[in-house]
Amino acid sequence: MSRALRVGVLTGGGDAPGLNAVIRAVTKSLILQHNAEVLGFEEGFMGMIEKRVRPLSYRDVSGILTRGGTILGTNNKANPFGYYKRGGADVSAQVKRYYEDLGLDAVIVIGGDGTMAIAHGLQQLGLNFVGVPKTIDNDLVGTSRTFGFDTAVAIVTDAVDRLHSTAQAHNRVMIVETMGRYAGWIALYAGVAGGADVILIPEFEYDIKEIARVCTERESGGQNFTIVVVAEGARPVGGEMAVQEIIKDSPDPIRLGGICKILETQLELHVRSEVRSVILGHVQRGGTPTPYDRNLATVFGSYAASMVADGAFGRMVALQEGHLTSIPLEEVAGKVRTISADAPVLAAALAVGTSFGVPDFKHRLVGTQASAKMS
Repeated sequence: MSRALRVGVLTGGGDAPGLNAVIRAVTKSLILQHNAEVLGFEEGFMGMIEKRVRPLSYRDVSGILTRGGTILGTNNKANPFGYYKRGGADVSAQVKRYYEDLGLDAVIVIGGDGTMAIAHGLQQLGLNFVGVPKTIDNDLVGTSRTFGFDTAVAIVTDAVDRLHSTAQAHNRVMIVETMGRYAGWIALYAGVAGGADVILIPEFEYDIKEIARVCTERESGGQNFTIVVVAEGARPVGGEMAVQEIIKDSPDPIRLGGICKILETQLELHVRSEVRSVILGHVQRGGTPTPYDRNLATVFGSYAASMVADGAFGRMVALQEGHLTSIPLEEVAGKVRTISADAPVLAAALAVGTSFGVPDFKHRLVGTQASAKMS
């Protein structure tokens, strides 16, 4: 008889609601359906580098479905191909030896594009990996949804709902900055759900004069408040994204942030209303996952377990047109999925009068959509 499967699991990159739900689904599915032994690496790839791992039993993962964060911990700096604690040294050979010493058949990695890039690199060295897409930004190539996104949108929408009342009470322009990196999924979906008057996303450069026009028209029309939702990666025409800081020892060194403060200062020169801004920041990552994210995480986790059992290595679980599938890790690694001009939510927002800070945007977008179809 062949020995039982021995499978590792880790959570890499930034945290997101639903990580524990995936760990639970992976572990329980492997144990119940495939009689496997499961090992959890602590703090993402750091556990593989520093040899920190612990067994995960059925009992260990019971009761964690609703919990935010990750029981294994995570790390967004631990890259085996450039380990920051050793001056950027390549320790991938060391990781491979540890993988072999543990007698692993595969490792299920839960993370974003950076995590998938590392997994793909290690897969090239002969290790077996299966990926599960995680990011609140919803920007992974090849999958229409990542778990964590729905929860982040719910949190931002709740914040926008609350800001409506204070904006109306004081006749203010309220600017809300969301996360999202180089894609505007959170800002777009939460902006539409929260009834924002202006939504600014990285995919389309904004004109400050157009934003001011919307605000002043609302002022003169008796609507003495305006809600602006801006993605952290939004930028003005011909301008740059707002960079909060550079973290040199991180695989993704650029930290965006602060665009709402820039907008606040600029808008104050053009409108009569008071202008205030708020950066939601890491609150978007916290708390218990929504029911949708719990379901999606559970489905992703159990599917990843079946992929390991079937030997479908070097691939990531994906949701495409409502169906589960998988795609090669190399198609995901280091890439970003942005909002296309024909996105239904974008069209719906325009239809109800939402501004994207672009003059005559609706007509320009129709031309862009026609060109895309012809090509």
